[in-house]
Amino acid sequence: MIKKLIRKILGTKDKSSKGGRNTLVVLGPEAHGIDPRLLSNNAVRVTSTLQEAGYEAFVVGGAVRDLLLGVKPKDFDIATNATPEQVKRLFRRAFIIGKRFQIVHVMFGQDLLEVTTFRGTTSANAPKDEHGRVLRDNTFGSQAEDAERRDFTINAMYYNPANQQVLDYHGGIEDIRARTLRIIGQPEARYREDPVRMLRVVRFAAKLKFSIEPETGAPIKVMAPLINNVPAARVFDEMLKLLMSGHALACLQQLRKEGLHHGLLPLLDVVLEQPLGVKFVTLALDSTDARIHAGKTVSPGFLFASLLWHQVLEKWTAYRAAGEQTIPALHLAADDVLDSQTEKLALQRKIGSDMRDIWAMQPRFERRTGKAPHKLLEHLRFRAGYDFLLLRCASGEIDAEVGEWWTAFYEGDEITREELLNSASQPNREGAAGGGAKRKRGPRRGGRNRNRGEEGGADNAGADAGRDSAD
Repeated sequence: MIKKLIRKILGTKDKSSKGGRNTLVVLGPEAHGIDPRLLSNNAVRVTSTLQEAGYEAFVVGGAVRDLLLGVKPKDFDIATNATPEQVKRLFRRAFIIGKRFQIVHVMFGQDLLEVTTFRGTTSANAPKDEHGRVLRDNTFGSQAEDAERRDFTINAMYYNPANQQVLDYHGGIEDIRARTLRIIGQPEARYREDPVRMLRVVRFAAKLKFSIEPETGAPIKVMAPLINNVPAARVFDEMLKLLMSGHALACLQQLRKEGLHHGLLPLLDVVLEQPLGVKFVTLALDSTDARIHAGKTVSPGFLFASLLWHQVLEKWTAYRAAGEQTIPALHLAADDVLDSQTEKLALQRKIGSDMRDIWAMQPRFERRTGKAPHKLLEHLRFRAGYDFLLLRCASGEIDAEVGEWWTAFYEGDEITREELLNSASQPNREGAAGGGAKRKRGPRRGGRNRNRGEEGGADNAGADAGRDSAD
């Protein structure tokens, strides 16, 4: 009895296993050190409701991993031996979703918790594609089988808020302490079942700053093409998690290191080999990471617009060189890039629309006279377009003076704005803009001519890409 109590409190391995990773370890609060205050009240509410109804229920996966690392989890997933229908009956706002494997979404206001039934390991008869990817599997099983089905050891632990115990079937606690990412089972077989696991390896390694266990990492470069067999919507969801993990730049660097970036963001290698390109992408991802760490929202449209901008810029320049006018050339370039990416990443229509708006605004920032700046301020996506402009300035793509002018105009009162408009148009009438060399011009009359002079002046002020932006 005493030995059993000590095992529950401190966590011990079965002596029949010699370092075995497939042996259940029970960790008490003194051993795992989880702070119960980091738990979501709704997660405790779901587990207690299921337990009171006679079912087993645990917080599971990434939430347990984060709790063990002393980090408040962003999301809480629950695992139980209750079937989806049984879970649904216990909660007022519960919805069964999923085709490949049914799960239940339990809602408390805006808070969503995902409840899954323990999965079984007998997937031999599950439908698969020609490459071995499991297409559908609704086999239920025991908790031990469920742990074996999970991807990584650090995500295969179960926490019971009622008695504060952690159940570890695959040495996850050891890997967390060693900061090692290890897949459960035979790596090649697990990647073949679900190639998205290779992207998850990259995301977790970069986000947690864990090393990838050699056997786990070895097959990735060879098996990377299997990503092409995954539905584009799933790839997009995983890419979005990766880019919005708060460690986006580290994730992209890890993607390249593991050879997983091909086909996901075509031409990214080319962009990151160009001085302006790598600086622009780095600034964009650093900005995204900073906003996430500060608890601010991040727009997927802005993020993908930044990643793909230099592909648009390259095609935009090519269309202009072929004789297209500036604005039509920009739209053609945007179409080309979005069409090529939609096939791979299933960019949602709204995200694609936001990207187009951000790109299409860029030439309009060169127009700094008349009513054009006031009209641009009223654009629904102005702030995103303005932030994008500042990235272009910071990377050296266009003259920093353009961004400084717009910052003053955006933040200024009406008097300040009028002075800025006068200062922007006055140098153009004299034949210079933004500090560029003066050019002799004939007398000009009418607002339209002044605008055209301003745009020509913007050509002087900007770098090569800035010239492309003038209309």
